[in-house]
This record gives sequence, structure tokens and C-alpha cells, in this order.
Amino acid sequence: MTRRVLLASRNAKKLDELRRILDEAGVAGLDIAGLDDVPEYPEAPEIGATFEENALAKARDGARATGLPCIADDSGIAVDALNGMPGVLSARWAGRHGDDAANNALLLAQLADVPGDRRGAYFVSACALVLPDGAETVVRGEWPGTIAYAPQGEGGFGYDPLFHPEGGELSAAQLTPAQKDAASHRGRALTELLPALARLAD
Repeated sequence: MTRRVLLASRNAKKLDELRRILDEAGVAGLDIAGLDDVPEYPEAPEIGATFEENALAKARDGARATGLPCIADDSGIAVDALNGMPGVLSARWAGRHGDDAANNALLLAQLADVPGDRRGAYFVSACALVLPDGAETVVRGEWPGTIAYAPQGEGGFGYDPLFHPEGGELSAAQLTPAQKDAASHRGRALTELLPALARLAD
């Protein structure tokens, strides 16, 4: 018997990522649905001061509205030279939510005069799992690296074309999905959630 679990996202790449991580870990028996697979419900605005607050708010909304266990992720990039910004504002850094090209262009402009040794950054993902009975689990994953001088690669989304993971030659947008799952902030956070998800599958 499969148990349906909601991932509070309309991003097909995030859904695929979670399904791949579950498959890789051998966790079977979960049917992962996205927001487009359930009746629409009011979603609270992302006004939390931390990734964890935003992830929890989204997961609570989803569990309450659908009666399903709900996973939600809030993620972004923190740039050392910008004192940790864009942070929770990553998706709307240039003003409009989800405009990747504009966000990347603004970030590059802000770092135009910053030398290579001061372009440190890290991706952050907070993932929350909220069950219909109110039980909550929140985990966090980080992925350190640097910001490049120009976009590289066609894969991924968000700031991936600008982000060079620590110790690698390729941008996050040049990695295969499997390479990214193994190292990324969201891959690390979702891996931390696996024990709780495995209990759901049982």
C-alpha cells in the first residue's frame, strides 16, 4: 500500500529530486504529489526571518489543507560579501518572485568589483515535514562554494549557473542530476529527512 505525501511545490525539478533521493535510498511506498496534484488552497506568504520558519509555515499549511503529510522546502543562497544576503529573499532578489535571469543579473552586478577570494557563498535548504497529527520535523542542509563571474551551464535552476561548489570545476548548473543530489543543500536536507519518511512508508 502506498501513502501519499505532499511536497508543497509546483517546481517539477524539486519533485523529481525528492523522488530520486527516495529511490536511491530504497524508500518505497510513498506517492509524492505536488501542489498541482491537489485542490488549490490559500498559501501563506513567505515572511519568515529564517529558512526554517518559511519551510514550517508552508508545510503546516499543506498538511492542514489536504490532510496529507506535507514536506516543504525553503532555500536560497547566502553570499559572504553581501553579509549573507539574498538569504530568504533569494527567489525575489530582483523584485519579482522566481525571475531567475533577473536575480542572477542583479547578484552579478552587486559583486562586480568583488575579487575572487571574497566571492564565497553557500546554498541553504531548510526542509520541514508536518504530519496531519501535528508532529513536525525540520532539517537543514548547506552547500559551500563561490560565485562565478558569469553564468555557466544550462541545467538546474535559480542561482545554479553562478554557483561553483567547493572543490569542483563545474557550476551547479553543469552537474548531472545525480551529482547534484549527492552534494546539494536540498539533497543534504532531504537525506536528513529520510528516517522520518521511511517511517511514513512503513
